[in-house]
Amino acid sequence: MRRTARLLAGTALAVAAAGVAAAPAYGGGTDTLDVYPSTAAPGGQVSVNTAACGEKGSAVGDAGSVGAGTFTLAPSAHEGEAIGQFRVPPSAQPGTYEIVAKCADGTRQVTGDLTVALTPAAAGQLQPHGSVKTGVGGALGTDPVQTAAGVTALAVAAAGGTWLLHRRARGDVI
Repeated sequence: MRRTARLLAGTALAVAAAGVAAAPAYGGGTDTLDVYPSTAAPGGQVSVNTAACGEKGSAVGDAGSVGAGTFTLAPSAHEGEAIGQFRVPPSAQPGTYEIVAKCADGTRQVTGDLTVALTPAAAGQLQPHGSVKTGVGGALGTDPVQTAAGVTALAVAAAGGTWLLHRRARGDVI
């Protein structure tokens, strides 16, 4: 019995230690620069955000590696994050680029990756094409016989319902 208890206690301690060791890796994104979308086409708009600069902190972003230059990350109401945007230059070449943000107070610098793909489809941004399949588009279809049958069915139902309600109002037993 003691051996089983020791085995269970040892296993529980090992699991707890592994959980504590892994906890900083899932710390809520305070040490990262999140890039949305992570894959963009040349000319596409990219948003970045980070919580590394504190509740009301701002930052200066640098997307010079992809040719977009610097941009500002301003404080937002979204979970105390600083948010900024930049546009991928139309001349950007395919590849993975490091985007950097330096907090305004100078204490922290965070990075994130942006992948540039040549086509919007490869960048995960599918462009709509063709018409929307919504049906015939009106009450009058292409077959006048079906339309007349539908109108007749509605008229019979309305007349029958009116007759039943009239009999009920007079007190007749149905």
